[in-house]
Amino acid sequence: MAAFSYTFQRVVDLKGSEKTQAEWMLSSAIGDLTAEELSLALLRAKKQDWEEKLQEAAQISVPLSELQVIQQYLDYLVACIKSKLKDVLHAQNAVEQSRLKLSDKMKDEKVWLKAKDHARDRFQYALQIKEQNELDELASVRFMIPTP
Repeated sequence: MAAFSYTFQRVVDLKGSEKTQAEWMLSSAIGDLTAEELSLALLRAKKQDWEEKLQEAAQISVPLSELQVIQQYLDYLVACIKSKLKDVLHAQNAVEQSRLKLSDKMKDEKVWLKAKDHARDRFQYALQIKEQNELDELASVRFMIPTP
């Protein structure tokens, strides 16, 4: 019995490796997004702490210059948070793009795997026809030979 050999197997393998690479890229993009979100959360927590320090300093007698320094640092943290929000948005877009690419790669691979399955089915059908013809020929030869 002949073994099935798909002529486009290298293409199927290539599509599989492209899908795997797209999965890695998505994983990396999700990791970057998580890191950006964590960094943003830390900045917000730091801002909250410094706002509390400003409130406490305003409650007690603290020189105005010290209050101004705290306020300047809070302004700096607000600017950092705005910048980090842009970074998070960029990371979210990167994740979405990676998801779309992975989806395309998965569809591509599925098309080629289906084509391979159809080719295997055609091969098996042709093989069954050939075997059936051989059996039919064998039966007809036996029928033609007279029995002694």
